Amino acid sequence: MGSSYRILLINNEELISKYLREKLSMNGGYSVTFESNTRFGIEAFRNGGFDIAIVKFGMPDSDGPSLIRTLKEIDPDCIIIVLIEETNPQVLKEIYKLGIYECVSKPVNLEKLFFLIKKGADLHSLTIVHRKLVNSLQEHNISLQKQNTLLARRIEESTKNLTRLYDDLRQTYMRTIKVLAQAIDARDHYTHSHSENVAKYAMAIAEELHLSTNEIELIRDACELHDLGKIGVEDCILSKPGSLNEEEWKQIKRHPQAGAQILEPLTFLGGVIDLIKQHHEHYNGSGYPEGRKGEDILIGARIIHVADAYEAMSSPRSYRKIPLSKEKAILEIKKNSGTQFDPKIVEAFLKVVDKL
Repeated sequence: MGSSYRILLINNEELISKYLREKLSMNGGYSVTFESNTRFGIEAFRNGGFDIAIVKFGMPDSDGPSLIRTLKEIDPDCIIIVLIEETNPQVLKEIYKLGIYECVSKPVNLEKLFFLIKKGADLHSLTIVHRKLVNSLQEHNISLQKQNTLLARRIEESTKNLTRLYDDLRQTYMRTIKVLAQAIDARDHYTHSHSENVAKYAMAIAEELHLSTNEIELIRDACELHDLGKIGVEDCILSKPGSLNEEEWKQIKRHPQAGAQILEPLTFLGGVIDLIKQHHEHYNGSGYPEGRKGEDILIGARIIHVADAYEAMSSPRSYRKIPLSKEKAILEIKKNSGTQFDPKIVEAFLKVVDKL
């Protein structure tokens, strides 16, 4: 599969470049183009259609930030892996702010580099699919508006036919939106399958609480779409390796409301929309976006909140490469019972967590 990926290597150190090109070509089956000059590298990138760009930070003929910014201007979706001489925390922080995928220090660990290339190329493919999906959704909405007008004229002709068409339309919407939600999860390799896992945990809790089949299905749909609003959050924030500043937190905190607004025109998703909007509300009223508390938060949203928190703690993240152990994650859930989480939901979670 590596042969389908194209890599551009921009590095003035010819021996290292030849070594990397040989290893990537022979062992990985990748198509590698090597440029030792920044200007030629940029020109090749502009004309090449590459999946990955591996660039040395601080080329003699250009400073590192300028090169990265230029590549991002040419292709905002490009995956950039940076070769660095030293792992100075402040320098790394500035590099990650530029929107790069990952840094690799010298001497190059080939196993790590191969892993990053594979994951980065997969992410690049998904990002392209995601962008096409957004464009497709816009075109699809225009088409659906025309279809809705046509459907309105046919109401008197056949109620049965209208019902069938409505169901088909609903399923099309759901399939399209769920694919988009999955693509959003996949923007960051640390959150791949996040929504799917949250749904699994939430449904187990809901079943333990003996909720109805309809309520459980509603929770499942809401879990699969709960992070849809992150489509409006910048990639550099979602994949930031350190703590977020105040402005970045504001962007993150807008995602429940943004997700609800995206789905608002789909009236058949009313129950799902409410759960998405409330899934970051805290039991003591300290959550967002509305500061709801206690029973004023829908039970489905309270369930999703516990499932979402547990999944996030027990999985790697850009800001925390090593996940919490199962025991520590459970301890954190217990610790925040009655404040962040509904004690009744926590009790049900503790009964099923060993089965998950």
